[in-house]
Amino acid sequence: MNTRPEDLTYKRKNVWQQVNEETTKQIFDFAEGYKYFLTKGKTERTCVREIINTAQSKGFIPVQQCQNLKAGDKIIISSKGKVVALAIIGQKGLDMGISLVGSHIDAPRLDLKPHPLYQDEGLGLFKTHYYGGIKKYQWLAIPLALHGVICKSNGQLVDVTIGDNPGDPVFTVTDLLPHLAKDQMAKKLMEAFEGEQLNLLIGGIPLQNGEKDTAVKLNILKLLHQKYGITEEDFISAELEAVPAGPAYDVGLDRSMVGAYGQDDRVCVYTSLQGILDANQPTRTAVALFIDKEEIGSTGNTGMMGRFLQNAVSEIGVRLYNQFNALALYNIFEKSIALSADVTAAVDPNFEGVLEKQNAAHLCGGVVITKYTGVKGKYETNDANAEYIAFIRNMLNQNNITWQTGELGKVDQGGGGTIAHMISELGFEVVDCGVPLLSMHAPMEIASKADIFESYRTYKNFFMA
Repeated sequence: MNTRPEDLTYKRKNVWQQVNEETTKQIFDFAEGYKYFLTKGKTERTCVREIINTAQSKGFIPVQQCQNLKAGDKIIISSKGKVVALAIIGQKGLDMGISLVGSHIDAPRLDLKPHPLYQDEGLGLFKTHYYGGIKKYQWLAIPLALHGVICKSNGQLVDVTIGDNPGDPVFTVTDLLPHLAKDQMAKKLMEAFEGEQLNLLIGGIPLQNGEKDTAVKLNILKLLHQKYGITEEDFISAELEAVPAGPAYDVGLDRSMVGAYGQDDRVCVYTSLQGILDANQPTRTAVALFIDKEEIGSTGNTGMMGRFLQNAVSEIGVRLYNQFNALALYNIFEKSIALSADVTAAVDPNFEGVLEKQNAAHLCGGVVITKYTGVKGKYETNDANAEYIAFIRNMLNQNNITWQTGELGKVDQGGGGTIAHMISELGFEVVDCGVPLLSMHAPMEIASKADIFESYRTYKNFFMA
């Protein structure tokens, strides 16, 4: 066989150049559902609700309603309103392992402190503590909405959504005018904005006949009590998040991109959700895992370092076998495969220097395989083995999915982590696989509709591999 030299080289592909008019329409139609999901799911709790409601509409049922399971059954396993897994029982036994796609539903934001409300200079404000990795200056002088829950002392849970419904007011963190910012602008970027300055402006009308120093605060408490029936002490048992207000947007004259808050990692949440909903008779038991707390190290009982995945698979095991124990669970994980569905950085023409372009991901280049993340010398990473990456490559190529590889920055530039190493520590073969983003962790992140669609196709076919 004569092989041409040009056939030996690796060539990057652009999704848009690989698709026809019919597929282009599918890409745009898929993005409409995704934008709706982003607009509705601004917090972990609302994402879980959307996932469960969508799954139930497609025939998934809570595992508690199943005494026994068989191939083809579709189940929902959830915990604490912040973590959920969907599973389809495979044609092969559970002892042959599972096919897992894990993504995270939390995103960087501003959380209200336990004692948030105060008055200063005749204005009402909320104190916040930022969650996850943010550039503080990006959260100043933009419209913010308040989402979350308040749990009263009697256990009643009150949902709060202000700023995203028609006619709602919004909130903001004020910034200093450039005319008076000489000292601020002379500081290093990391020092110019302090976390304790990220206070939400929430009101300015004093309560009539109230004392001057507390009248605005009292008026705000009165308004909140009228709408939600709460008192100031109820803030102590609340989870309230300030997030960018407004819907997900089309970006570009060609509408080829989606711009929205929380695409890290809700782009992988939505695509893997749709992937398992559309998976037909998977060979292995397919599990889509939607986890919390990734942005702060995956800690806590709803993070990947908790035991939710182990418990979820055990819930399946005890309904399939007469005997099921910890050793059986360990052996299942040893034979299992997984994708850590998380985003990565795409080359930004405005900031090219932070990425090594030969090994970086590009917008419109398709789904991204990231062999390792971590920091500098690959610390705190899962470094996927060659055999497993070859398996994933083959699966992608067989299904004509446009894909690429990526790294999270130059070797000594910085770095980051995902849940991949925690999945691998359970025994899984796993690699990071997700969507490239611009402006990651900013209040408005950018993803290509083409990459979003290819990620959906990847997860769907992985569940059925």
